[in-house]
Amino acid sequence: MENEFVHIPIMLNECMENLNIRPEGVYVDGTMGGAGHSSHIAKRLNEKGVLIAIDQDEAAINAGTKRLSEYAELAPGHIRIVRNNFSYMSEIVKSEGFAGVDGILLDLGVSSYQLDTPERGFTYRDENAPLDMRMDTRNEMTAKDIINDYSETELRRVIRNYGEDKFADRIAKNIVRARSEHVISTTGELISLIKQAYPAKELRKPGHPAKKTFQAIRIELNGELKVLEENLRDMINLLNDKGRICIITFHSLEDRIVKNIFRECENPCICPPDFPVCVCGKKSLGKVISRKPILPDENEMNDNTRSQSAKLRVFERIKM
Repeated sequence: MENEFVHIPIMLNECMENLNIRPEGVYVDGTMGGAGHSSHIAKRLNEKGVLIAIDQDEAAINAGTKRLSEYAELAPGHIRIVRNNFSYMSEIVKSEGFAGVDGILLDLGVSSYQLDTPERGFTYRDENAPLDMRMDTRNEMTAKDIINDYSETELRRVIRNYGEDKFADRIAKNIVRARSEHVISTTGELISLIKQAYPAKELRKPGHPAKKTFQAIRIELNGELKVLEENLRDMINLLNDKGRICIITFHSLEDRIVKNIFRECENPCICPPDFPVCVCGKKSLGKVISRKPILPDENEMNDNTRSQSAKLRVFERIKM
């Protein structure tokens, strides 16, 4: 039986509340997935409102289209579904005929469907899965290419920087040694090499030893941090006055990027602190709504363990 594309919307109420949805507004869900958040945005729009739902995963496009079909019937162009990466959001919005939008949502987590479908290669809980990890299956490069083609130095950089694994050196060495004898093709082979790099006492600790490396390879393959860092300011600029962007992150590297860019957009001045007035000319784009990240409540964390590392940050555009 084919796995159904289901992605439980994390911090749903918090996202809807912070988006401040206007029934006639234009909203973008840049990571539609199974349309969990999208369907609740659509539910709050009237026939003049528009939802642009973006995802690069074909399975998400199919599932999201089906789930949003009841709202699409409300009015022509009410729901616009686009298969692409959210890095093209500005171009997509303009091609749909809008100069700006009233709200943007990004849920940067890997979907339950992607994790629970072994052939996608995201999971470290199935040892016979192919090393794939592509968010967009149209891309030619897979995790297998990274594991077998990156130099030891590059592998160490990826695992250390994106996985923050203190055994990155040993894991990279194990991979390079093993692939000199045969091509590493499955998640099971990679998991075994990671475990061999861990001291016995570390393996007895809670948590899967492969989690950090799998995260690192996935981030590198899909350019996740680069896409976020290079496009977040453009997304803020895309917002209409009083429009908001809500971003859910799942690890510290993503959260740090969002926090820092939100802060810079609120206060971009680069003048020395002792200057009596600003002379750099950089203008604030708005204000940070969430001074501290918004976290799931205890009930949600108990009901959905994948929400436990989630953080929501919110920024509001203010046009001077």
